[in-house]
Amino acid sequence: MASKTCVSCLWTLQRQSRFVTRTQTPTTRFTAPSRAFTAAHRRFAILDPDNDNPTTPHTSIPPVTPKPTGQGTTTANGSTVSDSSAVAAAGAPLQSPPTGGIMGTYSAYGATEELYKECARHADYTVPQAQDSDAETPKTEDGEDLGVGEGWWHTETGLNPTFSTWSQVTMLHVYLLTVRFRCFDPSVSRIWQQHILDHFFFDAENKMVLNHGMNASGTRNKYLKDLFIQWRGVLAAYDEGIAKDDAVLASAIWRNVFKASENVDIKRLAQIVSYMRRALAKLDAVDDETVMQVMMAFGSPESEGALVALRSKMMDTPFEKAPSKPLPAKKQT
Repeated sequence: MASKTCVSCLWTLQRQSRFVTRTQTPTTRFTAPSRAFTAAHRRFAILDPDNDNPTTPHTSIPPVTPKPTGQGTTTANGSTVSDSSAVAAAGAPLQSPPTGGIMGTYSAYGATEELYKECARHADYTVPQAQDSDAETPKTEDGEDLGVGEGWWHTETGLNPTFSTWSQVTMLHVYLLTVRFRCFDPSVSRIWQQHILDHFFFDAENKMVLNHGMNASGTRNKYLKDLFIQWRGVLAAYDEGIAKDDAVLASAIWRNVFKASENVDIKRLAQIVSYMRRALAKLDAVDDETVMQVMMAFGSPESEGALVALRSKMMDTPFEKAPSKPLPAKKQT
């Protein structure tokens, strides 16, 4: 006859097996970071040729008031960021931030949160009627909730202070930073891009609740999915415009920001094109450590008005003397 195993012995063996499994599991150890993460805003760069004191953001995330900085500072890499009045850096010496592991992810989350607030402030708006359940919110011709907003994007472009305007202008600035993040080391580039996008969608959902009373999660998820599709389209459209020419970029801005409106102001559209290219050039001139450790402050397309107003030399060139471009070759069938 086969002997039966004692229940007490079996229970003892199982306990010993679990104990051995636990003791053999390696303990995860994290390398001590080079410096502790701090939320203090000691340094930031300014991408505004006319305004050295950026406006405090007014988003649903608590605002942050940066401190003004000086110009002519030498970065950790030995490069100087005083070549142009469009960029200024703080005088504090830069340290190499943690770029990997838990501390690197945590630092990227905090830094991108402050950068996102700068992106979201340009076309920010409020809906006063949202705080009163009995008040009726005015609507646009397209049926959107009409709010109240200030700044160049609302007063000079003819764009209504609505959620769609805010989201498109914010995505435009998030795109500018995303392009710069692509130049980071591949091990951290994706983290920074994902974090700033997460901040945008968190703020967008927050506005849906606070400004538009969308308390149903199913309704919010539907709009967030549509917003994500718009973001993917913005990436493709602006990438094509930056890679090709101003006409293609202007077309992308016209379709997304101005909803392909026939009443768009061409001069304002040209200012935005010039503004995007200038901002990308200034971001390219700043080294990675400066971007990771400072708060970027964008200016306004209003500063591009003088450049757009310049008369092109080609306007005075006779048509017959204008340089011609070769016609594209015909495809052989």
